[in-house]
Amino acid sequence: MGGTEPPRTGTTLVRPDDPTDRPGGPPLDASERVVPLRHPWRWIATVVVLIVSAQIVHGLVTNPFFQWDRFAYWFARPVILDALLITLKVTALSAVFGLLGGVVLALCRLSRSPVLQITSWGYIWLFRSVPLIVLLLFLYNFSALYPTLGIGIPFGPTFVEFDEAALATEIVIAVVGLSLNEAAYAAEVVRGGILAVDHGQHEAAAALGLPRRYQFRRIVAPQALRSIVPNYVNQLINLIKATSLVFYVSLLDLFGQVQSLGSTYPGDIVPLLIVATVWYVILTSLVSVAQYYIERYFARGAVRTMPLTPWQKLRTGVAALRGRIAAGALR
Repeated sequence: MGGTEPPRTGTTLVRPDDPTDRPGGPPLDASERVVPLRHPWRWIATVVVLIVSAQIVHGLVTNPFFQWDRFAYWFARPVILDALLITLKVTALSAVFGLLGGVVLALCRLSRSPVLQITSWGYIWLFRSVPLIVLLLFLYNFSALYPTLGIGIPFGPTFVEFDEAALATEIVIAVVGLSLNEAAYAAEVVRGGILAVDHGQHEAAAALGLPRRYQFRRIVAPQALRSIVPNYVNQLINLIKATSLVFYVSLLDLFGQVQSLGSTYPGDIVPLLIVATVWYVILTSLVSVAQYYIERYFARGAVRTMPLTPWQKLRTGVAALRGRIAAGALR
C-alpha cells in the first residue's frame, strides 16, 4: 500500500518502491534524508581519555625522578643484553618442554586408562597447587635430599649414577622448575582445546574408518588449535614474566641482573627497573604479534572473510581517507 513507511537501514532511508533511490539515481531531497544519531558522551569520553593519556605521558617525560638519561645508558649495555639472552633461553626451553609435557598429560587425562587419568590429574593438581617460587627453591635444594641420581632396575641394582649437585646447574634448575609448572597449565589448555572440537567431528571421522592417529592429526588437532593458541600464548606471556623468579636460584636473568646492578649502583635503581620493564613489554608484544598471525592462519575455513592484518588495515584506512578527501573536493 502507498501509506506504508519505508524500512530504515543504518542511517540511510531505503525506498525499494521508488526508482530514484536506486544507485545512480537522483539523490534524496532534504525532507527524506535521515540525520545520523549524535553520540555526545562518546566524544566526551574520548576527550577525557586523550587528556588523561597526555597528562601521563607528560609526567613520565618531565619527571626527573625517572632519570631517562640513565635509562638510555643502561638499556642496551652488554650486561643487560647477556641477561636478556638468558631470559630468552630459559623461556624458550621451558615453553617447549612445558608444551610437550602438557600434551602428554592432556592425552593421558583423555585416555580410557584409569591409571593414566588419575596420574595425570594428580600431577596437574599438585603442580598447580604449589607456588612456582616454592618449587624452584625446592629443586635448588634437591641435592640435600638426593645427593646422587641413578639409572637401574626398579627396586634393584643401579647401573649408572650421577652427581646431582654437578648435574643441576642454575639454568637446569630454572628450566626444569618452569617446565614442570608450565606442563600442568598447558595440559588443561590442550585438553580444553580438544574438548572444544564438536563431537560430531569425531563421529564422522570414525564413520569413515579413519585411523585414530589420522583423526587426531588431520581433523581434531587443526580445529583444537583455534582454541589452544590464544590460551597457550597467554600462558607463554605469563612464562616470560615468571622467569624473573629464577633470580632466587642464583641465575642472573634480566630481572636478576637488574637487581644485582641496582645493589651496585643504588642511585640507578629506578632507571634499571624501567629497563627491565621495557624489555619485558617488548618480549610480550612480540609474542602477541606472533599470536595474531598464528590465529589468523588457523582461522582459515572457520570464517567467511579473513581478518585484516595491521598493515592491511592501515592501507584500507588511508585509502578511505583519500576517498573522503576527494569526495569533499568535488562538492
